[in-house]
Amino acid sequence: KLSNVSYAYPGSDQSILSNLDLEIASGSRVGIIGVTGSGKSTLMDILMGLLIPTSGSMEVDGLKIDESNQAAWRKNVVHVPQTIFLCDATIAENIAFGESKEEIDIEMVKESSKKAHAHNFINSMEHGYDTLVGERGSKLSGGQRQRIGIARAILKKSNVLFLDEATNALDDETESKVMKSLYELDPSMTLIMVAHRKTTLRHCSMIIEIKDGKIYKMGSYKDV
Repeated sequence: KLSNVSYAYPGSDQSILSNLDLEIASGSRVGIIGVTGSGKSTLMDILMGLLIPTSGSMEVDGLKIDESNQAAWRKNVVHVPQTIFLCDATIAENIAFGESKEEIDIEMVKESSKKAHAHNFINSMEHGYDTLVGERGSKLSGGQRQRIGIARAILKKSNVLFLDEATNALDDETESKVMKSLYELDPSMTLIMVAHRKTTLRHCSMIIEIKDGKIYKMGSYKDV
């Protein structure tokens, strides 16, 4: 829950966000739209606990998030950015990022990959899940990197999943399949996403349009 939230970057007199009030129910599928510079990325950063509001407050289950507990809140969220970081290791190691090679549960990795519609292209590679991705994923296409990033996020089974234009490198058909899988994830997981194409958000329970740092419209896909 955001209550009267405003944010100005340090050293700036101008607020990026102004007096936002917003409540997101657990298990919601929420889309955020707005032109570049409207404040939608700043809103995402506040929701993820990366930024603390300049004024107003954010609460999770009635608990105010501040500097003392923002790190604890961040452990409950996972973020899929537009540009996926991949290390020079195997596909399996990149999906199970942070786990040692010996700890990786390959069946769980494959299950997450299927939900991200990455399993087929991975299987078609000579070494499958043991394929090396190259430095920063140089041996993969942009769409393949994004699907690995989504598989990584699904594997973590966090309470809240944030996607920041995380499907923009996918063709329409693949994006539609990936989004269908995401909407069908654990109904208790909250999904919050910024998308360039409005049609990506057509199955969201709520869409928020940000304009000039304020909520301009809020409602269903049809309403917005």
